[in-house]
Amino acid sequence: MGDFNQSVILEAIRRSVEGLSRIELVEATGLSAQTVTNITRRLLDEGLIIEAGRTINGPGKPRVTLRLVAESRFSVGVHLDPAVITFVLLDMAGAIVRRRIVRVAEQDPRRVIETMALTIDALLDDADIDRRRVAGVGVAAPGPLDAERGTVIDPPKLQGWHRVALREVLAEATGLAVIVEKDTTAAAVGEVWTATSPVDDSFLFVYLGTGIGASLVREGEAVRGSSQNFGEVGHIIVDPEGPPCLCGARGCVEVVCTPQAIVERAVDAGVFDGDHAGGDAQTVEERFTRLSERAGAGDPDALAVLRRAAADLAVLVCVLTNVLDVDRVVLGGPFWARVSDVYLEDIPGILDARSATRSVRTIPVAGTVVGDDVGAVGAGCVVLDSALTPRASDLYLDR
Repeated sequence: MGDFNQSVILEAIRRSVEGLSRIELVEATGLSAQTVTNITRRLLDEGLIIEAGRTINGPGKPRVTLRLVAESRFSVGVHLDPAVITFVLLDMAGAIVRRRIVRVAEQDPRRVIETMALTIDALLDDADIDRRRVAGVGVAAPGPLDAERGTVIDPPKLQGWHRVALREVLAEATGLAVIVEKDTTAAAVGEVWTATSPVDDSFLFVYLGTGIGASLVREGEAVRGSSQNFGEVGHIIVDPEGPPCLCGARGCVEVVCTPQAIVERAVDAGVFDGDHAGGDAQTVEERFTRLSERAGAGDPDALAVLRRAAADLAVLVCVLTNVLDVDRVVLGGPFWARVSDVYLEDIPGILDARSATRSVRTIPVAGTVVGDDVGAVGAGCVVLDSALTPRASDLYLDR
């Protein structure tokens, strides 16, 4: 109970913009004045919060404002993508302190994990961070995952990653605690953690990476599913007349909505002047960037390709929002910024026309507040969230 109450108070202070006084904490948390006094004294002793001046609010003594010491704790977030690995060092407020990007020259798991460990060491050394203040490392990885074992299980875009014990090997190499999370779920956690006010509604997060995934947030908490693999949407059919998929169906998200599929359609449309589509992740990323730049410059063929892609993704969004009945939709991921203008122009209208609840409400569609690094930032936030966010389940007694 004491740990839970401490998390409640720390969360309230973290969420506040200007800080809170002890009296305001009593009002915000419902805890007794004595409990708030005892816990804030402990948080002050541990350097997690500071007394940041006094304010006068009516009669009586001035109130002492308590604020978070963001640099008192840190986490490392790593986003494992087939084309690039992104590393961020976050402070306790979720702000990026350091950032590094490493291009993936090969996908051999041993080499990749070795690169991860070396880069994490360099990140901490560059920031001159005492490792005792690092809560851990979060890794956002493509699914499916064995969450209990921290194992990556044959992601479709990572060749050779068959049951790789990522958590165990990386923890041994770095000497830090490691959490492995699905990239889509990590992105949703990052969206919640970095919000300027508490998130108490529900939203669907559609993740645009090398693959397409989804995650769900209900009442401020990411829904992970019974195996913690929520959001595998690659084989939802969005175009019955579309290209064949390896699963045997036609027009699945995997072969219609991904950057590779969009690039292949652009090649067929002659956008790249006779270039043939390449399947490696780096080539796809380069051509996807060129496609987006040409569309932004007004190239009608490039713009037509992206608008077709937006319409296809809108079908997926409609299916998921109709099933999940969420309050809003957030789009993000490493490929999001390059298509945001077109997608935000086209998707909301399609969603509104096809929504099962259009007669009673409009579902807002927006881009992520975190930016392109949402996977890595989310992974770091998973560590902070696990260590600091109060949950009622923490009060359950083991039987």
